[in-house]
Amino acid sequence: MTRVGIWEKQESVSAAVRRSLGRRGEEIQLVSGRHPAEFAGEPVDLLCIGPDSDGWAGVRSAECGVLLLPGAAGPLARGMRCRSAVSYGTSPRDTLTFSSLEGDKICLALQREIVSLAGHVVERQEFVVPFPPGEDPMAFLAAAGVLLLLGAKPEENCPFVRGIL
Repeated sequence: MTRVGIWEKQESVSAAVRRSLGRRGEEIQLVSGRHPAEFAGEPVDLLCIGPDSDGWAGVRSAECGVLLLPGAAGPLARGMRCRSAVSYGTSPRDTLTFSSLEGDKICLALQREIVSLAGHVVERQEFVVPFPPGEDPMAFLAAAGVLLLLGAKPEENCPFVRGIL
């Protein structure tokens, strides 16, 4: 069973990921927490640090295979026990970003290839998906990153879109 931890205050990323998993959620154990200490003791395969997370003390107690974090928190990855890190945000240095946001559409940009938890390579690409007005674009990016790392295929647009909305 794949264990996915999501560290955030408001649980908006967790809710989006849960909606997207549907039946597949039986294969994935989703663990939510508001502080890194809640992830101590049992490693997770993927740890997503949400855009609204705080309370960085105790971050070294969490252990994961892949770390998905806001680009601005990049230095945090150095202090964590993880095999690899993927960033999301608005900087050109972030792996997952968005190139445009117009009305009810967002263009997500995967700026370098990533390897899913199952070992599949996801190539650099851009894909346009519906984006509900009023949603937090950073939480949307984090949820999209979790889904990509879990193996969602953006080229199969419909399931991917339903997953993060």
